[in-house]
Amino acid sequence: QVQLVESGGGLVQTGGSLALSCAASGLTFSRYVMGWFRLAPGNGREFVAVISLSGSNTYYADSVKGRFTISRDNTKNTVDLQMNSLKPEDTADYYCAAKGLILSSEWREYNYWGQGTQVTVSS
Repeated sequence: QVQLVESGGGLVQTGGSLALSCAASGLTFSRYVMGWFRLAPGNGREFVAVISLSGSNTYYADSVKGRFTISRDNTKNTVDLQMNSLKPEDTADYYCAAKGLILSSEWREYNYWGQGTQVTVSS
């Protein structure tokens, strides 16, 4: 059974930082592209970042480029999202997700999802 478990969310002030982590089990982690998405009240599911199988390629939403960094450790089966210079508009539930082979920002293409971790940025 595939499980993705996010951690690291919380409350932070504008300009602060948070580090999210996602631990995967039940799958051959190195064979899956990993993505982070977010869902804010009143909004649809929004792509945040994605990382390739080896971690050599990454892609970010324009809204987070230069502030967020995605990374993965295939020995620990984890994918992280370092979030710096946080803004109130970053407030959302953050989800990690897994799909095969090809990088994608389209949430519908992802096969496995975690339950999410909440991030709140106060102004």
